[in-house]
Amino acid sequence: MLHQLSASRGGACHAAASGSMPLGSLRPRLASAGRLPRGLLPATPSPLQHLPQPHTQQNDRDEASHHHHHHRFASTLVRFKGAAAAGDGSGSHQQQQPHQPIAPVSSGDAPAPGSSDAPLAPVLLAVAVACAGSFAFGFNLSIINGPLETIAADLGIAGNKALMGLVVSSTLAGAALGSLAGGGVADSLGRRGSFLLAAAPMVMGPLVSAAAHDINVMAIGRFLTGAAIGLSSALVPTYISEVAPTRIRGTLGALNQLCICLGILGALLVNVALPAAEWRAMFQAAALPAAALALGMALGPESPRWLASKHRDAEARQAAVRLWGPAGPAELDLSRPAATAAASANAGRAAASDVDSSSPGAVAGVGAGTSVAQPGGLALLSGPAARPLLIGVLLFAFQQFAGINALVYFSSSVFRQAGVASDALASAAVGATNVLGTLVAASLMERAGRKQLMAGSFMGQAAAMFAMAAGFSLPALQPYAGTIAVVGTLSYIAAFALGAGPVPALIVPELNPLATRGKAVSAAFVSHWVCNVAVGQSFLAAVQSYGLAPVYTFFGLMALAGAAYVNSQVPETKGKTLEQIEAELRTGAKAA
Repeated sequence: MLHQLSASRGGACHAAASGSMPLGSLRPRLASAGRLPRGLLPATPSPLQHLPQPHTQQNDRDEASHHHHHHRFASTLVRFKGAAAAGDGSGSHQQQQPHQPIAPVSSGDAPAPGSSDAPLAPVLLAVAVACAGSFAFGFNLSIINGPLETIAADLGIAGNKALMGLVVSSTLAGAALGSLAGGGVADSLGRRGSFLLAAAPMVMGPLVSAAAHDINVMAIGRFLTGAAIGLSSALVPTYISEVAPTRIRGTLGALNQLCICLGILGALLVNVALPAAEWRAMFQAAALPAAALALGMALGPESPRWLASKHRDAEARQAAVRLWGPAGPAELDLSRPAATAAASANAGRAAASDVDSSSPGAVAGVGAGTSVAQPGGLALLSGPAARPLLIGVLLFAFQQFAGINALVYFSSSVFRQAGVASDALASAAVGATNVLGTLVAASLMERAGRKQLMAGSFMGQAAAMFAMAAGFSLPALQPYAGTIAVVGTLSYIAAFALGAGPVPALIVPELNPLATRGKAVSAAFVSHWVCNVAVGQSFLAAVQSYGLAPVYTFFGLMALAGAAYVNSQVPETKGKTLEQIEAELRTGAKAA
């Protein structure tokens, strides 16, 4: 039962490595446990240049540098805010009418989107805004762990494990429901509108919790927070996958997991810096990243691909220009020929023409081949959408049943057994390992590829689990059990951070077609939350019935099964446009 678990600050520090939270009630005591491009817009001469001035080469360099930086910053903000107007159709004040198609840009006029010469500042700004939701995710889930017992005393429920567990379980219940509803919301309101919707309870929830004087108000506040977390957990990777240029989509996608980890570490630092009696201030601080998300998305861009899927083609082209630069429409225009070529190479002209067929009224190059049908429910289980949907659900199931949260629950006990008495130090060690591993994964995502990183990650987790199981059970290793447990724990976290942590949330939006992407990502995260709760509820009972070593062996076997599934069933998406991936999956093609 959730309420049977007690909070562990060490667990909070790394549970969100999997996008989840340690069930905040568990405190087990086991004795055996390229640089930005120069000039986003052409610099215009200043009238001051015509005034007589002493002329030196240094003056020329200083003046050129001043205009370069001024116009680069100004143009970034103009394009970022302008994309928001295009995204919601409210940009009538601009010189270009929102529904007037933008003339295609020839490949010779500007660098291709995602190339080393293309402007990245607007994309990075949009991704940073979305990642405020990831930071809020990790921070809100983890902030409860340190002051939970003090909160219980102040609310008059001290010693009542059921009601203390409700503070945590209400958040998990809200997250599951938020994930369940997230797909339909994202597909109907758009990515930007859904972020704004999620930001409201993400701000209100912590503030309600901060003002609580009884368990009912606290549970309501935590439920609102969980609902927002569930919605944003699916939105962030979906949005990043659609606005990131193909060349760096994997690297930017890994920032989602990195910011969750940073949110957890931020909560740990707040728990350390503030006394538990200041828990109301902690909850108030939890509303700040959500407020940043709301403000950023109010000015930020809608996904051009979502606009194109709705046949809002002029707006899609405007958003692409403002997000990706003058050649932005090429990210949409050129992806269809690439997808068609992939389909032709793998399944013949008939399948390719099906991918390339355009719907009536679509603007050439943007709406072409983009299905606007929005199947839901059982319709997702048949047709070309079924396979990527199943992949997403199973990847998150393997992620959770490979034991990430179970290991997190017992990390503090493991470190204490090895002589590390400080829970905060144990949490910091695991959290730092998680952050560093995620940074390494981000740097390798576009070189090693998603599939190789994920399969290798599961194999590393399996090896660490088997080593710890041996250390707990083999008499010859008993003198070294503490050392094996600490090294195994950190090795497991590092392996998780290199692939099984960041890749599923990245690859699920990549694999699913645009018409069903929101609902499919939502289903994957529902799988995540359900499996998370299942592991949390069954772990203690399994340890009591069978012992820790057999349970860790089971987790290791599940990690091996995850590696085998990735190698045999999951396609590689590195270096491909989203449309090309969709075409290959439609025609049954699989990358090596």
